[in-house]
Amino acid sequence: MPEIQEQGVDKAQFLEGAERFRETGPAWARAIRAKSATRFSELELPHRKMEDWRFTNIAPILRTPFGLVAGEPPIDANAISPFCYEGGVAELVFVDGQFSTQLSRTSEGVTALSLSDALTSHEYLIEPHLGHYLNGNADAFAALNTAFLADGAFVHVAKDAAPAGPVYVLYVNTKRDNTACYPRNLIVLESGAKADIVESHVALDGGACYLTNAITEIAVGENAALHLYKLIHESDEGYHLATTKVRVDRGGSFKSHAISQSGKIIRNEVGVQLDGEGAHTSLHGLYMTSGDQLVDNPTAIEHAKPHCTSWIGYKGVLDDKSHAVFSGKVFVHRVAQKTDSNQLNQNMLLSDKATIDTKPLLEIFADDVKCTHGATVGRPPEELVFYFRTRGMSEAMALGMLTYGFADEVVNQIEVEPVRTRLEQFVFNKYSPIPA
Repeated sequence: MPEIQEQGVDKAQFLEGAERFRETGPAWARAIRAKSATRFSELELPHRKMEDWRFTNIAPILRTPFGLVAGEPPIDANAISPFCYEGGVAELVFVDGQFSTQLSRTSEGVTALSLSDALTSHEYLIEPHLGHYLNGNADAFAALNTAFLADGAFVHVAKDAAPAGPVYVLYVNTKRDNTACYPRNLIVLESGAKADIVESHVALDGGACYLTNAITEIAVGENAALHLYKLIHESDEGYHLATTKVRVDRGGSFKSHAISQSGKIIRNEVGVQLDGEGAHTSLHGLYMTSGDQLVDNPTAIEHAKPHCTSWIGYKGVLDDKSHAVFSGKVFVHRVAQKTDSNQLNQNMLLSDKATIDTKPLLEIFADDVKCTHGATVGRPPEELVFYFRTRGMSEAMALGMLTYGFADEVVNQIEVEPVRTRLEQFVFNKYSPIPA
């Protein structure tokens, strides 16, 4: 009997409230919701007997009855100011999953608006893409998100356009325990377009227990370039399950930085299909765990055409009794000759009780390829700690400097200066002890 059935979980509880959106939006969107709700009822919820979830125990999520938030809470710009950045061409703010017109701002040069509004005003841009890159038939939580498909960010960059600054998308969770939100993002770059997008998930209360079940679908057109930054800074008791699916056309480029700062359980899946010759993707990540936190980063790249390149580079810093999981899958089709793909997962353990499960996987059906993978797990190098101590540093300070330098290699690659500066300060504060 599957593990989830042994726990006696009532799947119907997850669909409570979905009827609120049943008649909203165009007919094709309503059909997608209905089909996904049915599919969710048919699928098993994830459990550790499934290969993709073997090391990730989400039983606490499955046992918690989450409900939708009713009404937008009365928060103002001052409440979210610590999570906002300067210099963006647009900022879309969602509070408990609902778009806030008062807290958001837009400008010319890019189409950035809530998905609920875009389904009315830009239906012709959305219909060819929404639901086309996500395999909701195989993942129960993807089907659940689609059953609640209502709102999220829609960003469209026209042919050969390049906004003057990033588009910021901010999801704010308030102090409401046992609530759930289902953000659905769609990002479309036409041929030759370029854009930077920063997606942040934050909490106003560090102790609130809630669920974020997020889906992002991305289409990168021919010779277009997108850099997506995702910052997961949830409540210490918050749950974050997310999937990002990307299709990159000929000569296009998709880069991502996924930074996991806090959250009780985080599973952030990224899958990219290189669907045109000369396409490129590079996936970077940093996860910093402590306490009994669990962070899972499944990544997958599908080389579907020849002459494509890819890189996966994730780093982890694990402390206390925390647990991290990383998987890097690269699938090379028979026609995808001249593929060049590399991946590396590096982990630093600050505690003997912290654990990491790392799993590279290559499936190669072409014969003219270059594919490499590697993984490292260990404590900070003792010889370097000794070296710093001979220079008058305490052991704690030496460990802090080494840990900061290890993590900052990922942060330093972030090209959006306000984001990089704030993250560098976060990492420094987290790992650098205050001198006595």
